[in-house]
Amino acid sequence: MNISKTKIAILIPKKLDFKKSLVKLIIVKLAEELNFSIVSVNVSFVDKKEIRELNGKYLNHHFTTDILTFNYNGSNTDLDGEIIISYEDAIENAERFHISGKEEYLRLIIHGILHLIGYDDQQINDKLKMKRKETSLVKKLNYLIMKTK
Repeated sequence: MNISKTKIAILIPKKLDFKKSLVKLIIVKLAEELNFSIVSVNVSFVDKKEIRELNGKYLNHHFTTDILTFNYNGSNTDLDGEIIISYEDAIENAERFHISGKEEYLRLIIHGILHLIGYDDQQINDKLKMKRKETSLVKKLNYLIMKTK
């Protein structure tokens, strides 16, 4: 995949220790690994208040969540979608699982991409399949975040 031809937009608050270039690299590596192309992918890191509002507005869920994913064109191979990550929920997850915030951000980006390419986590068997793939990809791509410490 030619990185210069991809449309990846990233919004990260300045206070987060996570770079836009790293998010873009993670997505490009996932595209190579999972064999999808990118029409447009937006990744936004927001606080709990904003993700709770979005979750209520679009999914009628009136609570916070660590990630929301929207697939705009329905394609699982030519991605046009959005991933919204609650950095506050991500940090709480990282603390609970004794991992770094960067590793949790990596996991959530992978989780969002897996949703965009058709993985689902509503049924237990689908959730287990998705979790195995997610864990495998975190292990495979963890070197990207290790280089930025």
